[in-house]
Amino acid sequence: MCRHLAYVGPPTTLSALVLEPPHGLLHQSYAPADMRGGGTINADGFGVGWYPAPGSDAARYRSASPIWSDIAFPDVARTTCTTGALAAVRAATEGMPVVATAAAPFGEGRWLFSHNGVVRGWPDAVAPLAAELPVSDLLRLDAPTDAALLWAMVRHRLRDRHDPGVVLAGVVAAVAAASPGSRLNLLLTDGRTVWATAWDHALSVRSTADRALVASEPLDGDPGWKSVPDRHLVVARPGAHCTQPLAHDGGELLGTAPLNTTGS
Repeated sequence: MCRHLAYVGPPTTLSALVLEPPHGLLHQSYAPADMRGGGTINADGFGVGWYPAPGSDAARYRSASPIWSDIAFPDVARTTCTTGALAAVRAATEGMPVVATAAAPFGEGRWLFSHNGVVRGWPDAVAPLAAELPVSDLLRLDAPTDAALLWAMVRHRLRDRHDPGVVLAGVVAAVAAASPGSRLNLLLTDGRTVWATAWDHALSVRSTADRALVASEPLDGDPGWKSVPDRHLVVARPGAHCTQPLAHDGGELLGTAPLNTTGS
């Protein structure tokens, strides 16, 4: 399973988000605390997306190498400041390619996306869902992986201007129904807000007056980190975050709540 994080807040360096925290993604790449579902390290590539200017389209740096072995990235990270970022380290599912384009974040315009988990029964279980997408989107998949398909599904719905929280909830619902037992922690940002799902995997959030972080695992020992309950959606931005159940006993996904509370 992969590890990922998203940040929105005052300008900070990529290094301060990814490399420097005591349990940042660099540390989680070789010493993750919670790799439920398989794997012991995240050595199959990494990626970081950021915003060169507030409100701009995102830029990305992706590699098929382990983050600890990329000699160029520390200088890039040390000298790149941003007010929003999404980063991930990858543990590839068996049988899926280890190439730079398979590493998150996936993106288009201002959107950045990551998937932590696995789609069971790949690819047959979700072939009917893939068939609902435009053929041109399937031909442009970054890689033949479950994460790339999930991004294509999310992107297709975002293009119809649906609420991002509703988009993530709908994709999780569709994939969970088609592929029971899947782990579907999805992470999405536009550089101002973070939306994420916790579905059979760990997720934490920390929001303060000026910043918000959502991550697979807390990056440090700050007591402000809160665990996101399983099968919940979290929406976070500076000053506030809220969580809402993705499903009730009947399995139907709920709508998203307004972002007007801090805490879960």
